[in-house]
Amino acid sequence: MSMLTLASLLLLAGQAQLPPAPDAATQKRVDKVLSRAPVIDGHNDLPWELRSSHDSRVEGVELRADTASLDNPLQTDIPRLRKGKVGGQFWSVYIPASMTGPKAVEATIEQIDIVRRIVNRYPQDFAMARTAADVRRISRQGSVASLIGVEGGHQIDGRLAVLRQFHELGVGYMTLTHGKSLSWADSSTDAPRANGLSPFGRQVVAEMNRLGMLVDVSHVSDATMAAVFEVSKAPVIASHSSARAVTDRPRNVPDALLRGIAKNGGVVMIAFYPGFLSQEWSAWDRKRTDFAKERGVPANLYGGQTPAVLAEWEKANPEPVVSVAHVADHVEHVAKIAGRDHVGIGGDYDGISGTGPVQMKGVDSYPLLFAELARRGWSDADLAKLAQGNVLRVMERAEAVARSMKGQPPIDATAPE
Repeated sequence: MSMLTLASLLLLAGQAQLPPAPDAATQKRVDKVLSRAPVIDGHNDLPWELRSSHDSRVEGVELRADTASLDNPLQTDIPRLRKGKVGGQFWSVYIPASMTGPKAVEATIEQIDIVRRIVNRYPQDFAMARTAADVRRISRQGSVASLIGVEGGHQIDGRLAVLRQFHELGVGYMTLTHGKSLSWADSSTDAPRANGLSPFGRQVVAEMNRLGMLVDVSHVSDATMAAVFEVSKAPVIASHSSARAVTDRPRNVPDALLRGIAKNGGVVMIAFYPGFLSQEWSAWDRKRTDFAKERGVPANLYGGQTPAVLAEWEKANPEPVVSVAHVADHVEHVAKIAGRDHVGIGGDYDGISGTGPVQMKGVDSYPLLFAELARRGWSDADLAKLAQGNVLRVMERAEAVARSMKGQPPIDATAPE
């Protein structure tokens, strides 16, 4: 049976058939691999969840306890990070694409502050990291290496000076766009404005190379991604994306650009949002959203009580099951097209609050994916690359590029607008 079609065949007559639970030998093997090479995840939105659902009360949410049972549940806490064998986490300092101008800069600094408050509150469990060497050292010490990613170019307000100051505050990557196109880079989910990358957009990429910041191409349009490959001297990441050939969504990466990422030396970090993983779930979600709009009720899957009329629709139209097999299908497709040196994990937990693959509702679930891939024949060496080796290689190469550009002065530029 083709691995690419396995996930779609898991649904028979509306009844979900989940992959077999890992046997004791496989579980032991995965535990051994992940103990030596703990997972480095490319994207987690806990800072925004603490801001939006818990009034930024970092000190008011106990992360050493089970946060799934809170009134506003989270998908991340320290016990589940430990169970999930997480050794490094890029924390997203997301703000909505609708927030622009100086307010966007201010809000981003507040989000960075939330990350640092988390790390400072739990010094036995977290430590800030900037380099691949930091990540290795902190992970060996038994803590979660904490890195920072800005999730949208709108957050620099068109100013490379702001980009540089974010880097000084510890930001390790920037996603060039979020859900809206900018004058200098286009989003995959908005009309183009920049025809890929404008001259200023190329300066942004060049300055990120000089600083040693990873360029993140999740959320960007195909034209923007292709332009980045032309400009960037360093490998790029897609911090939380999946494969478009498996699930046809604009946020996923098409095969031609998977090959481009491989040529660039970068890594695609697979996201766990069901809409990116399953064509069936994506179609169901569109129908559900359309029905909710017709009836004038919220379609929000991420919390709150489902309106009665929508609950009746869901009863008549059961949600398709998305499982670890779907995640593994995307990992394997990226590995097939780009190579096993160019795939990683970017779960997007707490950015997909209230949803996720069956049995993979939080950060404790990564070992299930590795067990499924082991069942499919992946070697220990390739599992270790997926867990951390590939992204660490990208980080080290970006650091080397920055060292080679050390003598170049900062680019003095702002976006024309």
